Amino acid sequence: MTFDLFSALIDSRSGGSTALCGISVARGWHRTGHEVYEEWDRRNKAAQRASIRWVPYTTLAREALASSYAAHALHGDARDDLQRMLNSLPEWPLWDDVAESMPVLAERHRIGLLSNVDDHLFRRTAAARYLDPDLVLTSERLRAYKPDPRIYLRAREALGSMVHVATSARDVRGALEAGIPVVRLRRPGHQLDPEGPRPGLVADRLADVPALVERSRCAG
Repeated sequence: MTFDLFSALIDSRSGGSTALCGISVARGWHRTGHEVYEEWDRRNKAAQRASIRWVPYTTLAREALASSYAAHALHGDARDDLQRMLNSLPEWPLWDDVAESMPVLAERHRIGLLSNVDDHLFRRTAAARYLDPDLVLTSERLRAYKPDPRIYLRAREALGSMVHVATSARDVRGALEAGIPVVRLRRPGHQLDPEGPRPGLVADRLADVPALVERSRCAG
C-alpha cells in the first residue's frame, strides 16, 4: 500500500503557507503567505505536469517560486526563500489521524510512498518514520512526476500488486487512468477532478482504509 505524501499524510498547504507567511511579513509584501503558497503550488504542479525529462523537485519548485514572484511583483530571492521554506519541512503538520493510524496499518500491510518529491526532502518530513524505506518511491527514484502514467506504471513494476492511497485530484485521476487501484482519502481543501474517473473506494479517515481494501479483495 502506497501513500501520497503532501496531501494524504501531510497538510502541506498549512506547512508551506506558514513558512511563506514569515517571509511575507518580513518583506512587507502586499500578498499573504497563503496567497503566495497557492500561486506557487499551482505553478509547481503545472511544471511537474509539463516535465518530460526528470529534473529535481527543488529545481522545478524554485522556478515556480521565481515566476510567482514575477507575476505579483514581489521582491525576494526565490532560491533563498525556497530553501527557507524547505528547511521548515520537519514542522509541516501531519493530518491528525496519521500518528495513530499508520502503525496500525503497518501491522496488516506493507506501507510505502508514491510521491512527487526528492529523496532527501522526504526523509526530513514527519511522515518518514511511518513508512517502509524499501517501499519509498519518489519522483526522483522513478524519474517521472504525477500525473504522468510512467510514475504509476514504474511503481507497479517495482512493487507488483499494490493499492495507492491518494487525496489530490491529479493523483486520484492519474493512478486510476494508469490502472492502479485507488483508495481516495478525503482531506480538507481537496476535491476530485470533475472530468476524471471516480474512485470506487473512498475513506474519510485513515482508520477506514484497511476495511475498504479487504472488502475490495473479497469482491474481486
